[in-house]
Amino acid sequence: MEARKSITKTFGILTAGGDCPGLNAAIRGVCRPAYDRYDMTIIGIANGYRGLIDETVRVLKPVDFQGILTRGGTILGASREKPFKSSSGDDEISGDKVKAIKETYRRLSLDCLVVLGGNGTNTTGYLLAQEGLNVIGLPKTIDNDIVGTDRTFGFHSALSIGTEAIDRLHSTAESHNRVMVIELMGHKAGWLALYAGVAGGGDVILIPEIPYDIKAIGEHLVSRVKSGKTFSIVVVAEGALSRAEAKMDKKDRKKYRNETVAPSIGYRVAREIEAETGMVTRATVLGYMQRGGIPSASDRVLATSLGTAAADLLARGEYGRMAALSGNDISSVDLGVPAGKVKTVPRDHYMIDTAVSVGTCMGE
Repeated sequence: MEARKSITKTFGILTAGGDCPGLNAAIRGVCRPAYDRYDMTIIGIANGYRGLIDETVRVLKPVDFQGILTRGGTILGASREKPFKSSSGDDEISGDKVKAIKETYRRLSLDCLVVLGGNGTNTTGYLLAQEGLNVIGLPKTIDNDIVGTDRTFGFHSALSIGTEAIDRLHSTAESHNRVMVIELMGHKAGWLALYAGVAGGGDVILIPEIPYDIKAIGEHLVSRVKSGKTFSIVVVAEGALSRAEAKMDKKDRKKYRNETVAPSIGYRVAREIEAETGMVTRATVLGYMQRGGIPSASDRVLATSLGTAAADLLARGEYGRMAALSGNDISSVDLGVPAGKVKTVPRDHYMIDTAVSVGTCMGE
């Protein structure tokens, strides 16, 4: 097959932040057309932005991105390196990191850098674009909280895992007449807990966007018992907070949570429910299970589609963009759109009304 014309001749690709299902599918989605259709040279960068700083790179050939569609994790490795920030707060150190990235970019003769990641990764990509680098982003995160795309790859897989976990808790809760609390990821946005809670028939769903009132939760659970329902499932996002916490400033809230959230918010909610109702309550934290394993069919399709869209952006030289899902179409948005933002659940979102309509308590 004769190669099509491409403005981009050589590009680097990295995965950063937490791993999630669909990363390898997205890598394949970018690399297959970049290599087969556009004859580009592909430089794989190991361990996120850390690999650019240390110049841990290798040329990727078809053998590297064949057979990875169904694999979880990332063949490139990842890290949470944030080059524009230093752990010590030293501007000079962060400046050195950015300088090293720019030098590596030029030494490798890259025409563009493709970054696969969440809010932090795409924000860093935007900041690097402001430094003069050509960057294209792809939206991955199980939290589904990236502004500019209707859905991120990784979300559907984590949703399936979370829903299955809730399903499994039902039998234990019913057998022992208990309240079972399950904590899912979602530090700033409650998409995962909300959707998994609805899919799994959660009786209470607590998300960061709606501060909870433990008395309202207690009344709902007691009402269930009085109506003959002997068990309940409470789904909690890791970033859920009480009404009292919502009124605190950031410093006071952090201090309060350090004193009360041990070992995690799910356990605190379980203790609060027991104290409020006297019901036997147990907590489960699903943790890293949510983002491990193979991607769902939906995430494979989305990641592949976003990847091929990124390859087309590379060929056209449309840099400074993030591939995105808009309705039923794959498009792209300016990298400045998601930079520094979090897509939270709107209070008027239909899924909240859906949950309430089927008798779910949202903590208020």
